[in-house]
Amino acid sequence: MSTTAEASQGRMPRQIPYIIGNEACERFSFYGMRNILVPFLISSVLLAYLPEADRDGKAKDIFHTFVIGVYFFPLLGGWLSDRFFGKYNTVLWLSLVYCAGHACLAMFEENRTGFYTGLFLIALGSGGIKPLVSAFVGDQFDQSNKDKAKVVYDAFYWTINFGSFFASLLMPIFLRNHGPSIAFGIPGILMFVATVIFWAGRKKYVHVPPSPPDPDSFLNVVRSALIGPAPGKGAGTMLAAAGVVLAVASLALIPSMGFVKAVLIGLGVLMGLVGVGASMQLDRARARHPDVAIEGVRSVLRILIVFALVTPFWSLFDQKASTWVLQGQAMHIPHEAWWWPSWLVVTAGQMQALNPIMVMLLIPFNNLVLYPLLRRMGYEPTALRRMGFGIAFSGLAWIVAGVIQLWLDGGDPVTLAWQILPYLLLTFGEVLVSATGLEFAYSQAPRAMKGVIMSFWLLSVSYGNLWVLMTNAAIRNESVIGQIASTGLSENAFLMFFFAGFAFVAALAFALYARTYPMQDNYRTAA
Repeated sequence: MSTTAEASQGRMPRQIPYIIGNEACERFSFYGMRNILVPFLISSVLLAYLPEADRDGKAKDIFHTFVIGVYFFPLLGGWLSDRFFGKYNTVLWLSLVYCAGHACLAMFEENRTGFYTGLFLIALGSGGIKPLVSAFVGDQFDQSNKDKAKVVYDAFYWTINFGSFFASLLMPIFLRNHGPSIAFGIPGILMFVATVIFWAGRKKYVHVPPSPPDPDSFLNVVRSALIGPAPGKGAGTMLAAAGVVLAVASLALIPSMGFVKAVLIGLGVLMGLVGVGASMQLDRARARHPDVAIEGVRSVLRILIVFALVTPFWSLFDQKASTWVLQGQAMHIPHEAWWWPSWLVVTAGQMQALNPIMVMLLIPFNNLVLYPLLRRMGYEPTALRRMGFGIAFSGLAWIVAGVIQLWLDGGDPVTLAWQILPYLLLTFGEVLVSATGLEFAYSQAPRAMKGVIMSFWLLSVSYGNLWVLMTNAAIRNESVIGQIASTGLSENAFLMFFFAGFAFVAALAFALYARTYPMQDNYRTAA
């Protein structure tokens, strides 16, 4: 392995501040545009062709489709990095694409084609670099200082939320007072600053080179397990073949479901059935591949199951920027109350700033108070335990949001301050799931699969948003609407309780699987 930095010999790597600074600006950039996207779309000329009653639903669909793209393109970024250009070059080049996307949003606020092109470029740039920056952090550590990696990953996540906090608080004000060109332009400037900061540290980073063609790669081992010449081929191969057929057949859903949903469904079926089929026959690959390669594939397949079980969490989490914003717009902002910061919080969308500020408080609270207390009580808060409880806490948040919706549906004036409680519960769940998941994904991945594994971790967010799109599409069916009406609940309240139940079922399944998961340690050895 070649590097351009000296081994840290147990010290904190000196290049870390460049990556953290880049991440802070990039996250301001991303959340600055993301958190004003739904309010902008609802009032923009881009959706003026729709009846006013349909604009909320269309804005939510556009938002969640965009988020799907952001978390789908990490597959491309991870592949380009791991096989061709390396993490540094891939991040730098895609950051320039990212900047171009912001420019399109600022210039084409009234042009549908130009604006949607900007969303596509941001999804490509932001998504492409997502798995690489966090994996690039891990590359700066080795066995001599890996104990400091968790601290940096927490700081990394804290910094993400530092940028997100100011973006969530300020950008709705700029949108309201100065218009979309300024509100979308400022995040573009921050993304350019992020790119410059990342470039400035180029001579100090540890550069792990792209992996050369590997005859014992993940895909080669899976291929040998399914169709290799060794004896024993059977049910696993048939299951994988069925996955290929069904994935191709899913393209027929494009006219009715749209390209994004159909492709994600097909990809999910393909990964699921091929993965299960390969796991049933991995021993067949021993004729061509060493044991370490076989066990590496087995490890990856286990990791993908963990990621799949996390997808319901993301279906709840990302709706705070769509469903919860729309709920907040129907609530009363208590400007008359002495304790309400009317000078700062003037729109419901700014409540999203609660999420990052709570993250910045909860991360040190968990590390300094909660986790040590649990250990003294004899309970070890392992990564998988934290993630399972995080999914459950997201369900509790949506129970509270559902109760708030019942009050609104009953005609009661409900103060916006009540949204603080579901935000607190959801954010606590996020810290347990997302901050933990970054380090878990890196530590569990074999060296040659680090970028791709981080991409699959992010792909779980796409599937979380896919569940949202499919659920929203289902409630437009007249028979489903009738069944919801028979419960006595509004559509919004029914969906909130539905997603809460979805999270509780996922948390239970996650806990059962976590009991048998064998943890790995795949940090590189000291240079």
